[in-house]
Amino acid sequence: MAEALPQAAGRDWRTPLELLALGAIWGSSFLFMRIAANPFGPFALVEVRLALGALILLPFLWRERAHFRAGMWPRLAVIGAINSAIPFLLFAWAAQRSPAAIGAICNAMTVLFAALVGFLFFGQKIGLRRSLALLVGFVGVVVLATSKAGGLSLGGAVLAGSTAALLYGVGVNLVRKHLGGIPPAAAAAATLSCAALLVLPFAATHWPAAAIGAGAWASAIAIGVLCTGYAFLLFYRLIHRVGAARASTVTYLVPLFGAGFAWLFLGEPVTPAMLAAGVLILGSVAVSQRAA
Repeated sequence: MAEALPQAAGRDWRTPLELLALGAIWGSSFLFMRIAANPFGPFALVEVRLALGALILLPFLWRERAHFRAGMWPRLAVIGAINSAIPFLLFAWAAQRSPAAIGAICNAMTVLFAALVGFLFFGQKIGLRRSLALLVGFVGVVVLATSKAGGLSLGGAVLAGSTAALLYGVGVNLVRKHLGGIPPAAAAAATLSCAALLVLPFAATHWPAAAIGAGAWASAIAIGVLCTGYAFLLFYRLIHRVGAARASTVTYLVPLFGAGFAWLFLGEPVTPAMLAAGVLILGSVAVSQRAA
């Protein structure tokens, strides 16, 4: 009976639609960052994103407030910095210097880095097939880092995006180890709130002097409300219904939507090197997730 429920849930018509929706939402975040990163700058943009995302999830934090002891907040702040503040800043910085597809492709490395960090520091098994998948994924990153778009080198942006994915991988393991007993939406609200407070002084001192246009504001609000707050809720609902492994297949969709939206709305080309790197990275992620 216990097996029948997840299988039935996996066949629920809502699941593929919600996976597509989540892939599109997270893919669009790289488009929105590309539009808003230059007018806002990384610090101001990330502060808006964190604050709005935390605000959307705040009711869940309030409802589960009994889970949060006073001594937990320093730990929550560290996790918020590693899992949200710093990666968001790195992706925003990369968005100023490279096509949106670069960040979206690098983001797919999160699954591989989570496995690597779990193996190195948290005693998780990795296996030969997953080790080979990691190697292939890193080859994809090298291909991407050594390529050019519009005559510009992408190395710095790829390094920033890959570092952000590495931090996501660390953050996943920290959340699993230290926040496992807390409802996920409440934990996300707490870590996002801490991250917003950490970034706030930098945002205040780096707030742009020039007026920010309506398009940049709309993009920043969309990143915070839709791509952070609502996306977390949708992701956790999928995890609850079909399990983490199936929900994580959204990883394959994010680069496709990210690159597609940037091509459609910004006219950014998808180069052969991007395609090759995307195939290598997404293929390695697929193998990694299937590995025992």
